[in-house]
Amino acid sequence: MRKILIVGGGYAGFYTAKKLEKHLRRGEAEVTMVDPLPYMTYQPFLPEVAAGGIEPRHAVVPHRRHLKRTHVVTAKVTRVDHATKTAVITPSVGEPWTVEYDTLVLTAGAVSRTFPIPGVADEAIGLKNIEEAIAIRDRLTQNFVKASNLPAGPERDRLLTVVVVGGGFAGIEVLGELRSFASSLVGQYENLSFEDTHFHLIEAMGRIMPEVSLKTSHWVLKNLAERGDNVHLDTQLSSATGGVIQLSTGESFESDLIIWTAGVMANPVVRTTDLPIEERGRIRARADLRIVDENGEFVPEAWTAGDVAAVPDLTGGGVGGFCVPNAQHAVRQGKLLAKNLVAELRGESPREYIHKNAGAVAGIGLYHGVFQSGKISIKGFIAWLMHRGYHGLAIPMWERKARVFSNWIINFLFRRDLVGIPARDVPREAFETFASRPKA
Repeated sequence: MRKILIVGGGYAGFYTAKKLEKHLRRGEAEVTMVDPLPYMTYQPFLPEVAAGGIEPRHAVVPHRRHLKRTHVVTAKVTRVDHATKTAVITPSVGEPWTVEYDTLVLTAGAVSRTFPIPGVADEAIGLKNIEEAIAIRDRLTQNFVKASNLPAGPERDRLLTVVVVGGGFAGIEVLGELRSFASSLVGQYENLSFEDTHFHLIEAMGRIMPEVSLKTSHWVLKNLAERGDNVHLDTQLSSATGGVIQLSTGESFESDLIIWTAGVMANPVVRTTDLPIEERGRIRARADLRIVDENGEFVPEAWTAGDVAAVPDLTGGGVGGFCVPNAQHAVRQGKLLAKNLVAELRGESPREYIHKNAGAVAGIGLYHGVFQSGKISIKGFIAWLMHRGYHGLAIPMWERKARVFSNWIINFLFRRDLVGIPARDVPREAFETFASRPKA
């Protein structure tokens, strides 16, 4: 049987494996998928996870539960030598081993892209995985607990100040969701008020959310301002050392929660391969999702898709002529990639990927949303419902959809759960504190 190795189990990798299970005949190919995590994260839900709108486990799709005919390996791929068609797999425990394959599918996704700004690496937290969203929620709830025991002053202000860097969809959504979450938290503390909380968004460009029209982005700015948020446009973060935020405008304040959403880059695993990489660090690809070299010639038995790939946008709408790194493209590319793999296996011609952006929808806090498709723009409560409806149905697998919608129904009936569990970062602390030890 043909041995197909899928590197990465995110959107593109998961959908490639899932659709291969559907289209492959029994005994036609053996599929192995390798990813360091045992689940796919549905990233559009991360802002709601951070704000307590969705249970964290319901925003991920477990690989082994939903990939019945795929050999799932939870480990890292640390080397790919396509010349010899071998890959080195390194588990978290145990010795690395080498596997042989016939066909490679590189769908390793993207990671947060940062800049060498003092303090960012030490103080900030990203929003690319479920663990980060959980940590943001726990940090904010614990900061409210700490602040409630302090008198008004700089230390309390620091605890109740949230900074989001990056004015794209992820940044605006997490800012809006956390503002709604904080407004609910304030009601639980008699000595804290809405005015004690401070939310800042820092964006280097002169506008936010480039995926929507300028008019729509202005509405979002107005909405955020009415809810007490401070948006700093044409402003760069100069330093975050020790939690002291210094802006290019000269403004300075302190924050105990700094969230970085200012861009992504291809997973560095591509640098451990012998495959061609373009100037932005992505794998070079043709529109049919085959990997190509610098001369445009395809590399035999090598395919790619998703955020790690530089796939030409045949609609002409992509930045620099390539598909932008988002879930819309990753999901659809993964589905087509599976069909193309089967077609190539059966001696048929692969199809080119072409998808015109279906529009953009964002939730910016409870009952606030925005939708944009062409010249059509919808704002407010209706757009918020559209956001929930779209993403509630878009998360893979019906059992996941049911869990997400159940979360929303329960929150509507009983209000969202405001409890944080900050001690989950140090689960043995209580046990160690009181545990009996042998006498010296």
